[in-house]
Amino acid sequence: MSIIRVHNGARPRFIDEATGAHIPGVTTITNKGIPKPKLVDWAANATIDYAIDHWDELSAMPISERIKVLSRSRYLVTDKAKTRGKVVHKLAERLIRGEQVPIPEGLDGYVWSYVRFLDEFGVQPILTEVAVIDPTNGYCGILDLLADLINAEEPDADMDTWLLDIKLTRSGIFGEVALQLAPYRYAYAYLDDDGAEHPLPEVTRTGAVWVRPDGYSLIPVVATERQFRQFLYVKQVAEFMDEARDLVGEPIDPPRPSTFVLAEITDGRSALAIEAA
Repeated sequence: MSIIRVHNGARPRFIDEATGAHIPGVTTITNKGIPKPKLVDWAANATIDYAIDHWDELSAMPISERIKVLSRSRYLVTDKAKTRGKVVHKLAERLIRGEQVPIPEGLDGYVWSYVRFLDEFGVQPILTEVAVIDPTNGYCGILDLLADLINAEEPDADMDTWLLDIKLTRSGIFGEVALQLAPYRYAYAYLDDDGAEHPLPEVTRTGAVWVRPDGYSLIPVVATERQFRQFLYVKQVAEFMDEARDLVGEPIDPPRPSTFVLAEITDGRSALAIEAA
């Protein structure tokens, strides 16, 4: 398999050059392959919050329209979060390259927090927002940041090479981040801007930068070969979810009509029995 990057939208797509088949990304794989029971509670709470915050607006709508709006309301929350995350990621990429950037209204806290992280850990970027591919295992992805950071325990020691995921979530860092970092760490290669393949530099530590409007946290996350193997199991589950509907065939018609009918038998009480026609 030879994976190539195709630009036909906001984010690149990756395809198998020989077959034209779409190659799934790490985030897509983990979303499909890992159960997320907490999302059920979150979806219910997000819908309730939307209903309370837009009560007057919803009251003026026909009931059928209210139901449609409420059924989509949780996606409005996630869409805003995704848009914010993409913007901050892009700003972070430019900031880490030493550029001066205008800050959109409402994002100044996130950007300031990220600047503090860059400064306080003396971040020296190696790779930012680059595509990684693994033809053997059939996945791809976009890693956020690979950089050298000052060792917080021994500032005078050699810098640590960190593979980092940048998160802007409200609720912090979850363990499944390990299943995002591990496939980036052990991928076959990364692609430069011209699509050429290069081996990934050796990583000494993995983690996440939790960026918030009021600060940030650098949080170590274990992402070893064991987590990489577990990611490949998750990928198998994700593949099953994609194929599950195709595993169920059409109903089979009976080869002959039935010769039995229902008959009522009365012998002092009422009952039904099956007898040959």
